[in-house]
Amino acid sequence: MDRLSLVLTLAVGALVTGGFVIAVLAMGYYNWAAIGGAAAAGFLLSWPGAYMVSRRIKRRDPEWDHRRAERAKGPIPRPGAPEV
Repeated sequence: MDRLSLVLTLAVGALVTGGFVIAVLAMGYYNWAAIGGAAAAGFLLSWPGAYMVSRRIKRRDPEWDHRRAERAKGPIPRPGAPEV
């Protein structure tokens, strides 16, 4: 599991959800279903987007071994384990 993505989820979620809601409003849909659908889509895409941003940050860091994610055992890390 990528701990940086959990931190980035709030920022990416606000960005994606806000963008979707603004796009829906710009297209002229002012009903609750369209705005709620855009908000739900932003909510559902917030963690995958944060995961992609986290992986990109770590790949660009020359001191980070990004191949450690393939060697991780299980989806939930131990509290004392190093970052994957």
